[in-house]
Amino acid sequence: MLAKKSKNKKPPTILSQAKHWTDKAIIQYIIEKGDSSLFGELYDRYANKVYRKCISMVRIEADAEDLSHEIMVKAFVNISGFAGNSSFSTWIYSITYNHCIDFIRQKKKIQKVQIENEEGEIVLDQIEEDTAAEIEIFEFEVAQLKILIHELTKEDRALLLMKYQDDLSIEDIKDILGISPSAVKMRLKRARDRLKKMRKPY
Repeated sequence: MLAKKSKNKKPPTILSQAKHWTDKAIIQYIIEKGDSSLFGELYDRYANKVYRKCISMVRIEADAEDLSHEIMVKAFVNISGFAGNSSFSTWIYSITYNHCIDFIRQKKKIQKVQIENEEGEIVLDQIEEDTAAEIEIFEFEVAQLKILIHELTKEDRALLLMKYQDDLSIEDIKDILGISPSAVKMRLKRARDRLKKMRKPY
């Protein structure tokens, strides 16, 4: 005997369906249908991650909360500008990084770090990854590393966290910073060198 179908059972709403969609599928729906209600799902997925990125850069909870809210609003307003060339996480990380750096520069008037040669030109030479230096960083005592990394400039710290904490590729970092892969490698090398010089002997 077949079970009777429940007359009260409602079909799943688009909001409940979206919980199982990819980020790009949600964004495509928002853009094509003009239905911004699904952005709440993206907010739930990324708001806390954005906050953690902010706190790692500005280190003040109140500022991080304000910044993360502003970033999510900025992402919402500019969602139609997401081209899909990278993942949504990389796109929103780029917004997060740039928004936090702008905040830091305004608050503390930090000058933008540029990699230049003696003639003042941006260095674009191909630089190989310094594997030995990377291994040396991982050999730091964890407690010591946590202390030292916060003694670096905001930009050096953000760069090292992108590479070693968030495990972003050179290509991802390049997209976020808007510089060439070789410039990313140069900045990483210099940040690692500065970190090593700060290391205290055991």
